[in-house]
Amino acid sequence: MIQLVDLNKFFEEKHVLKNINANFLPGVANLVIGASGGGKSVLVKTMVGLETPSSGHVLFEDQDYHHLEYEEQQTLRREIGMLFQGTALFDSLTVEQNVEFPLLMFSNMSKEERMDRVNLCLSRVNLVNANKKTPAEISGGMKKRVGIARAIALNIKYLFCDEPNSGLDPLTSRVIDTLLHDITKEFGITTIINSHDMKTVKDIGEHIVFVHQGQKWWEGSKEDLAEAQKSNPELHAFVMASY
Repeated sequence: MIQLVDLNKFFEEKHVLKNINANFLPGVANLVIGASGGGKSVLVKTMVGLETPSSGHVLFEDQDYHHLEYEEQQTLRREIGMLFQGTALFDSLTVEQNVEFPLLMFSNMSKEERMDRVNLCLSRVNLVNANKKTPAEISGGMKKRVGIARAIALNIKYLFCDEPNSGLDPLTSRVIDTLLHDITKEFGITTIINSHDMKTVKDIGEHIVFVHQGQKWWEGSKEDLAEAQKSNPELHAFVMASY
C-alpha cells in the first residue's frame, strides 16, 4: 500500500499540491486523473521520488520514502516498476535485452535465471517469438507490452504507469488496460495509473483520485463516477472534455 499524508508541494510561491491525503491499495487499479496543470503529474512524480514534497509524507508500507537513507531508497526502488509514456525502450537492444536490463542492474541472477525470468515476463504479456527483434521492428502496442514486461521483471510491489495508452488505437488501448488490470490482480501489485483516457477510467478504475487545482477534488470508483458528476461540476467538466 502507498499512503499520502498531508502532502504539499511548492514551486517557489506556487502551491501546486495542497494537503493531499489518499490510500492506494495493492491488487487495485488506482487511477490519478485531472486536467493538465492541475497537479496530477506533480503528484505522481512526488510519489515515485522524482520530486520532493515541501511537507507531508509518501509512505510505502509505512516507509517514508523521502526520509530514507540513500541505500534504503535504492532497496525500495527495486520494488518499483515504471511504464513510461513513450515506453523508453533502448533502441539498440533487442526485446529480450530490454526486459533483461533491470535484472542485470539490480539482481544477482545467473544468465540462465535471467533468461527464464525474461521469457516468463514476455509470455505473461502475450509476446512470443519476439525476443530477438528490436523496438524498430515491432508495433506501438507491442512496445507497450515490452515496457510492461520490463517493469515487472524484478517481482515488483509497486507499478507506476504514465499515460499507458498514449499513441495507441482504441482496440490496442483496451488490450493494454486489460493486461495492466490482470497483472495488478495476479501479482497483488499497487498500481498507479496517470491517465486522461476516460475509457480506461470507466473500464478499470476501481479507485480514482481526481486532482484539480492542486487538491484531491474527488475520490471514488468507476461505479460512483456518473452520480458524482451531478454534484461536482469540475469533475463533470473534466469528464466531458476528455471524450
